[in-house]
Amino acid sequence: MLMLWMGGLKMAKTGEKKLNWIVENPPQWDDDKRRILESAPKGAFAVPQLSTGQNVPGEWWRVEDDAGVAGYGWMDCTWGDAEVLLAVDPTRQRSGVGEFILDHLEKEAASRGLHYLHNVVQPSHPERERVAAWLMKHGFARDHDKDLLKRPVRHGQTS
Repeated sequence: MLMLWMGGLKMAKTGEKKLNWIVENPPQWDDDKRRILESAPKGAFAVPQLSTGQNVPGEWWRVEDDAGVAGYGWMDCTWGDAEVLLAVDPTRQRSGVGEFILDHLEKEAASRGLHYLHNVVQPSHPERERVAAWLMKHGFARDHDKDLLKRPVRHGQTS
């Protein structure tokens, strides 16, 4: 994989597919976030009722390619760990975008010296077991709370 850094833009090229990892500073609610989050199965996310242009909490990164926005990564750091969220355009699922987002969120966490990535798969998520299985395939394990999945941040993964 070829990694390039251009200001707030990181580019990865895998074969013929080029994905761009773009930091949103400041992160704001927009039509693409609304479209992707609202296209998730009902119960997967609590989609905020915000106006376009309103600031959103946490750190956000946008994944784009020549076809447009492919997904988002979100991270909120607390007590040395990072809660992460991945949202992929439904037309782009199973194409490597989710893995790209997860890899880059881990690099962001490692660059901040964080210890764990964690994700809570909501009990209301209709594809809860499939999502949990995908996360476990990528090194996450269930914590004592069956809804919480986490994995140690692999340091040396910085951008």
